[in-house]
Amino acid sequence: MSRDLTFTIVFAAAMSILQTSQAATQELVDIAQVDLTIVIDLRYAIEHNVTGHPLYPPGTRALILPSVAQQLAGAQNYLKQFRYRLKIWDAYRPKEAQELLWKYAQKDQYVANPERGFGSMHSYGVSVDATLVDDWSQDASMPTKFDDFTPQAMLRYNGRDPLVKQHLTLLQLAMAHNNFYGLRVEWWHFTTADWKKYVPYWEDKQMSQTADTPSPKS
Repeated sequence: MSRDLTFTIVFAAAMSILQTSQAATQELVDIAQVDLTIVIDLRYAIEHNVTGHPLYPPGTRALILPSVAQQLAGAQNYLKQFRYRLKIWDAYRPKEAQELLWKYAQKDQYVANPERGFGSMHSYGVSVDATLVDDWSQDASMPTKFDDFTPQAMLRYNGRDPLVKQHLTLLQLAMAHNNFYGLRVEWWHFTTADWKKYVPYWEDKQMSQTADTPSPKS
């Protein structure tokens, strides 16, 4: 069976599950309702992602835990003084979608295996994928595009473009000032520093993992 055909079959099943799993999102809030000035562009709701297919059903909103939404609003306020705004590429990601992404990508360094360790922090509503836009909603130049699984996407920018470095530093400062930290291999990924309060049984999971268990991934 070809990879594309396998993906199509799994995708159809996942879409059916996603459309009926409303209970898991009851404690989450819509980022757009917390701060209307934050731009929402969910890449897994369209084809502009590593799979080349939408993973979310039509009308999917950018959901997150209420406290994390307030942190994002704080980051947005920080950016406004520099005439920039946040654009959210991903927020809460259902486990079914993470399973689908893992089946397609199979890149352990970048994509969290949903059956190992904590899985993806996105599935707990504690992480976002974010970039910058200017006052005219034009994308700020950044090291790479979304879902670029290359060394160029590292958190620490090693390129020579001063504007890219400036934009990335500004994004990182805005998020750090509001209790987020970044992911080493994805410059766009940010997790609230308080994530342990929201991940169920994280202490039990931590104790059950081997010493070489990687830190939470995307």
